[in-house]
Amino acid sequence: MEIPGGIVILDFGSQYTQLIARRIREQQVFSVILPCTAPLETIQRLKPSGLILSGGPSSVYDQTAPYCDPRVLTLGVPVLGICYGLQWMAHQFGGVVQPAERREYGPAQVEIENGSCLFSTMPKRLRVWASHGDHVVQLPAGFQRTARTENAVAAIEDGARGFFAVQFHPEVQHTEGGTEILRRFVFEICRAQPNWNRTSIIADAVDSIRQRVGSESAICALSGGVDSAVAAVLVHRAIGERLVNVFVDTGLLRKNEFPQTLDLLRRQLGLNVIGVEASGRFLERLRGVTDPEEKRKRIGHEFIEVFAEQARRFGHIRFLVQGTLYPDVIESVSVKGPAATIKSHHNVGGLPSVMPFELIEPLRDLFKDEVRAIGRELGLPDVLLSKHPFPGPGLAVRVLGEVTVERLALLREADAIVVEEIQKAGLYEKLWQAFAVLLPVRTVGVMGDERTYGYAVAVRAVISSDAMTADWARLPAEVLEVISTRIVNEVRGINRVVYDISSKPPSTIEWE
Repeated sequence: MEIPGGIVILDFGSQYTQLIARRIREQQVFSVILPCTAPLETIQRLKPSGLILSGGPSSVYDQTAPYCDPRVLTLGVPVLGICYGLQWMAHQFGGVVQPAERREYGPAQVEIENGSCLFSTMPKRLRVWASHGDHVVQLPAGFQRTARTENAVAAIEDGARGFFAVQFHPEVQHTEGGTEILRRFVFEICRAQPNWNRTSIIADAVDSIRQRVGSESAICALSGGVDSAVAAVLVHRAIGERLVNVFVDTGLLRKNEFPQTLDLLRRQLGLNVIGVEASGRFLERLRGVTDPEEKRKRIGHEFIEVFAEQARRFGHIRFLVQGTLYPDVIESVSVKGPAATIKSHHNVGGLPSVMPFELIEPLRDLFKDEVRAIGRELGLPDVLLSKHPFPGPGLAVRVLGEVTVERLALLREADAIVVEEIQKAGLYEKLWQAFAVLLPVRTVGVMGDERTYGYAVAVRAVISSDAMTADWARLPAEVLEVISTRIVNEVRGINRVVYDISSKPPSTIEWE
């Protein structure tokens, strides 16, 4: 997708690069992410209003540091460097970057100094999110410092030439006024015009799918969640009845999810959905497996086998549709820059190297909230749009250790209680996710004056807007008490409940 006049983001490997794009899209301005190694001609073809250089985990003085064509600084459009982007810009213009004696990771206080149009509407002090071990110790010629922390230069600029940079992450929610800083760069400095909205996203996606598929057919991997449902509706709009939808019971779904989801997809969305019972084969593939990465890969391979078998029933089907989102991609593989791999997802890093399908992933560069907004535009029912995210590998990554029929049964009952009590308390739609995790730990308890030796369950509830960062939810004590009491009393084999108070980062939302 190429829309002139937007913002081009060059990715140096930050886990937050897509957040930058998302914040700009929220201003209804088109943004696109390119690898930092993108040819100059590719950037010029997009006719951007401005460039943003992302953060990244490297040091500019390392021999393996990500490289960007220095001529991007001569295109005559404003440039904003973020974290590593600031250091790379300073290094290119002759400044000095060195390891910091006191590194800054997490919250930091920034003091705004000299007048800068980036900060003209900001208070003198900001609480920001920092993530850097290096800092600038000597500014390049023509640059001035516009903000600082106690330990480091926090912002620099050469306004006359249109170069701006910050040593913190304005794209994350933890930074006060971060969205306003990006907004000012996009509109006040780059003079970009709104050119991006849900209607154009849908139209472009449908047109792209129609051109790619042509007169052929596709099979869609439905999971019952909002992502795959929106992907299915988009592809259905493009190719109609040539789309075959398949919903697989892997044996790893939540309580009653298979029949309820089939009914929802058929009745509410009017999709032709084939239900496939395959729990036995998935559980057999997971027998004896405890490593979470191996679980994901085996599940991913088995999914492809099932879809290939279903596709053969309809003759040759070339394309497989998946509801892959950007958080799946960025945590699984480095696609557009040198980002670190966090974990594989069954529909990204878990796929076999040789596949019988070509993938169609119309949501691959979008976040969950963007997909929900598109779903509303497409007319999907609220009961589907409000569903909490559910991992592709299902309960396999919430049963820590080996996945067995017995352990899955325990988790299903505990998880159903968590969701039911969250809904009763009116908290379900206020949370990003709430679920139970079965731990590979047995603990001693006392029930009915007798000793028990049962499993422990962790309850996880988080608030987030995009799954790239998340904070643990401060659930009311009385809600946690009811959840704990019900699980211990109603789920035979569990005698202890704990609550997870870890945020992302440093933890991930799922335990595996």
